Amino acid sequence: MAAKVFESIGKLGLGLAVVGGVVNSALYNVDAGHRAVIFDRFRGVQDVVVGEGTHFLIPWVQKPIIFDCRSRPRNIPVITGSKDLQNVNITLRILFRPVTAQLPRIFTSIGEDYDERVLPSITTEILKSVVARFDAGELITQRELVSRQVSEDLTERAATFGLILDDVSLTHLTFGKEFTEAVEMKQVAQQEAERARFIVEKAEQQKKAAVISAEGDSKAAELIANSLATAGDGLIELRKLEAAEDIAYQLSRSRNITYLPSGQSVLLQLPQ
Repeated sequence: MAAKVFESIGKLGLGLAVVGGVVNSALYNVDAGHRAVIFDRFRGVQDVVVGEGTHFLIPWVQKPIIFDCRSRPRNIPVITGSKDLQNVNITLRILFRPVTAQLPRIFTSIGEDYDERVLPSITTEILKSVVARFDAGELITQRELVSRQVSEDLTERAATFGLILDDVSLTHLTFGKEFTEAVEMKQVAQQEAERARFIVEKAEQQKKAAVISAEGDSKAAELIANSLATAGDGLIELRKLEAAEDIAYQLSRSRNITYLPSGQSVLLQLPQ
């Protein structure tokens, strides 16, 4: 009796395990920000896009392919040439995501690794096309215009593959060694030219100052000569007396100078 009971429990447990396995294989989850495309072994890829949550499928007949529909970044480096034939190294940063309604077509025509197959090729194509319209100097001074043109052309091109570009930006832009050295030499030459111009202007100013000073001295001498011709040399004699008085005053205050009366002998009268 007990053996039959255990046998019945074993069969029931086995049945529940089989049923649980079947039910578990018939369920699949779609996480937040993801979408699923169903591949049917008999009917192929279904046109319906499955949203987030837990869903049922027919085990061994249907298979879910999960796509991440959130914006993802990708950096793509490209080496191309400018309008004036300068080598340009550009790195483009792209935020992309697939168009949800076109996931069945993307999976059928491109595959799950659609970003690896599409983005590098179309990015290189668009960058080469846009950069070739500008010379090296314009790529530096008109970087915003270049970035906007690349973004517009690349967004339009990616839309044909069912991709949405949320942001396109130029994160790196450098030129070849020869061009960089030429730019540096040009800057040094401009600095030298500015320094030379400053020296010339300084010399011109000094020359003008010397001319003005000479003109002032000439005018002063002319005025003095006119005054002497009109009033005589009395002013000069007065200035001489004032200068002599000042010299005498300074000498009188010195301890190393002795004044002797005029007409007296400088020798002491010593007894014989």
